Amino acid sequence: MSFDQEAHDAAMRPLLGWRIMTTRASKQSGGLAAPLRELGADVTEIPTIEIRPPKSYKSLDGALRKIATYEWLLVTSANGAEAVFERLKKLKMSTDELKHLQIAAIGPATKNAIEAQGLQVAVTPEKAVAESVVEALRGKTEGKRVLLARAKIARDVLPVELKKAGAKLDVVEAYETVVPAGAKAKVQRAFSGKVERPDIVTFTSASTATNFLGMLGKDAPKGLRDVALASIGPVTSKALADAGFPPKIEAREATMQGLVLAISEYVHKAAAQELLKRLFPGG
Repeated sequence: MSFDQEAHDAAMRPLLGWRIMTTRASKQSGGLAAPLRELGADVTEIPTIEIRPPKSYKSLDGALRKIATYEWLLVTSANGAEAVFERLKKLKMSTDELKHLQIAAIGPATKNAIEAQGLQVAVTPEKAVAESVVEALRGKTEGKRVLLARAKIARDVLPVELKKAGAKLDVVEAYETVVPAGAKAKVQRAFSGKVERPDIVTFTSASTATNFLGMLGKDAPKGLRDVALASIGPVTSKALADAGFPPKIEAREATMQGLVLAISEYVHKAAAQELLKRLFPGG
């Protein structure tokens, strides 16, 4: 192979030779795994969360049936948006019945999922975290009827702060996350030393990180030695850091594209540092 061909391949597939594990839910993992593979990475998908319907849609369905009484709709994930629109169909309701609402989405992926249904998102904060949503809504929801659709287990920052700000808030469960069957055994094998460990492990939520570390348990410090953890944003990074494993990689924008870009930049920097070591062995 010529030098020009090698240079071309390196430019087109900058992650070639890197082993990357993704922990995103299985039905969503392709949105991260596919671009990483396109860039040359050897990707292993081991979901550490599974998205499931809640045990009951009673509260969500009840809220949707009286959606005309709300002035704001807050959705904190693409999963939440998907659940809302699925239940609308089940209830034989149209998305037109939501057009009177001011809608807030926690990040670009959630915004895209909502706007794909023909609705307009009024507020998307700069950072995809609850604190930024609170700041973006400051002064907008006082005295207003607000519906918050979210996961069964979620941080309380958003409802607590919105109520403090005077919102008339209803919180409904749109979905729940659980640990997938068999995931623990797969994670433990990947870091057992019997197979090649990944160079990078990606996390797209605090839940994926918390569940992953729980699966490794006391073996986490040894298993994750020399493994770079990659986080989609500050909340996920905090979950990792609080457990004693601060990530080496954090996306500047909390999207799959942002995470892939951050990983690519990390790999590029690592390759440059390795080259410099060879060029200047005593430096």
